[in-house]
Amino acid sequence: MAYLSVTIITDSQGNRRMDQDKKHAHITTLGSKPARLIDLINYQDCSVVSREIMTKKTGTITVFAFDEGQGLSEHTAPFDALVYLLEGEVEIVISGNPLRLKEGEIVIMPANQPHALKAIKKFKMLLTMIRS
Repeated sequence: MAYLSVTIITDSQGNRRMDQDKKHAHITTLGSKPARLIDLINYQDCSVVSREIMTKKTGTITVFAFDEGQGLSEHTAPFDALVYLLEGEVEIVISGNPLRLKEGEIVIMPANQPHALKAIKKFKMLLTMIRS
């Protein structure tokens, strides 16, 4: 089964755009051949980049690349989400409790709990959200 990937870039002012960079074109059918997870997404200056790998009724798998100093303001999600840090360093605040993650570490952000992310160093992460 093949899955199309989409890359969304959010700059430091919150503006969003789709990535038109042709260097991502080699990874459009992730289900048909092996790929290195960390290579599925690239950093953009002063931006947060996201790429959906898979979207199903029961959940989503998305990779993100945050430039140093970039983040996501506090928000909630109606579903549990697992964060796996591929590289770099991030501070994640969950319900007011700050956590620092480094390469290879994971954390679960529980459903309906406020959370925010800030790149201590530029980082890439895999976010798996389970909707059931």
